Amino acid sequence: MLGSGDGKTRSVVRNLTGSGWDFNMSRHRFHALEADMGPSYTVYNRRFMTLNYEHQDVVDGYWKLRQEAAVLHTGELPLAFEGPDAERLLDLLFTKDITKVKTMRCGYGLACYHDGGLIVDGVLMRLAADRFWYVQADGDFYSWARAHAVGMDVKISDPKVYVSQVQGPRSLDILASASASGKLPEPFGYFAVAKVDFGGQQVFITRTGYTNELGWEFYVEPHHDVEALWAHLETAGKPFGMTLFGLDSMHIRRIEAGILNAGTDFNETTTPFDVGLGRFVDMDKDHFIGKEALATAPKEPRSTGLKCPTAEPLIQGEVIIGGALAGRVTAGAFSPFLKHGTGIVLLDKPGYVAGTPLQVRCVDGALHDGELHDLPFYDAEALIPRGKAEQIPQRA
Repeated sequence: MLGSGDGKTRSVVRNLTGSGWDFNMSRHRFHALEADMGPSYTVYNRRFMTLNYEHQDVVDGYWKLRQEAAVLHTGELPLAFEGPDAERLLDLLFTKDITKVKTMRCGYGLACYHDGGLIVDGVLMRLAADRFWYVQADGDFYSWARAHAVGMDVKISDPKVYVSQVQGPRSLDILASASASGKLPEPFGYFAVAKVDFGGQQVFITRTGYTNELGWEFYVEPHHDVEALWAHLETAGKPFGMTLFGLDSMHIRRIEAGILNAGTDFNETTTPFDVGLGRFVDMDKDHFIGKEALATAPKEPRSTGLKCPTAEPLIQGEVIIGGALAGRVTAGAFSPFLKHGTGIVLLDKPGYVAGTPLQVRCVDGALHDGELHDLPFYDAEALIPRGKAEQIPQRA
């Protein structure tokens, strides 16, 4: 679980003038439309994803997300699975029974190695009986899927689709305004898929996101006129305060929500049970890759939340319990809403409970007092993304 930062500096990607080495990576379709904002990028699935923009404050972006609407052009990578054996292959690859995912619905897909270690997670969209998009997080999945498709009648491809998310309490107002119908698709509940008319262009959308705020994502295909599409969405979003912001702002919210990041909060050394994702493992399925190992794996989670009243936890910082090293921080941020440091920690062993006192290494280099905390930090019933929580938080 490596990173490029030490709490004082980090390595990012910036745009440079001229030509030169820039192979094996790709820009989002909206890249040119945000370039003048001075973006800094991370590399995610060999795609650039904006961390922040010059002259924008990360905390302002957090509150934009919580109170109005923020847009992030993501690095998520949709892979297409098509053919008579598409469902059969995906059910083999994922720990959950994906045969239950209905057409124009999404499912959460976890893939494991044979020893139960996690490869990647993502959102599986079922577009037809024999057609799926797997919108994967950062990770190595395409070759894994190809290797296990031998002898099956299925085509696996990169459809060159790019994903953007619109998140926040005004997001569905924006969707209705942008739609040719002037209203939301029906039905469009949590984890639904729909196809809508945005300014004369047909666009797939899903009721999903990386923030646990009310929101939706849209999928830009190669045939779309991106300038016209963004102009249309920007016009629809302006009355509702919609603004572009980077991942740094949304990262704070995803920690509060307990949303894990592939490769840092979990990896090939952790099972779904280790990181609290056991509910997405269907052990009653006939077979899936990793089932035998998971059948005998410890079931008690080692990943949990971390509260630090005085500082921001340092990623990979030590977590000390009872005077001994007990684990390390996998994600950290200072929450403007909760007004304390928040983090996700992977403990060396299970058995600790919320409220357990600890010391944690923070970005100032010092050890600070804190305690373990359940994830998510609030909204355990996911009322916010389901549209059942009406109160919008106030910025103090």
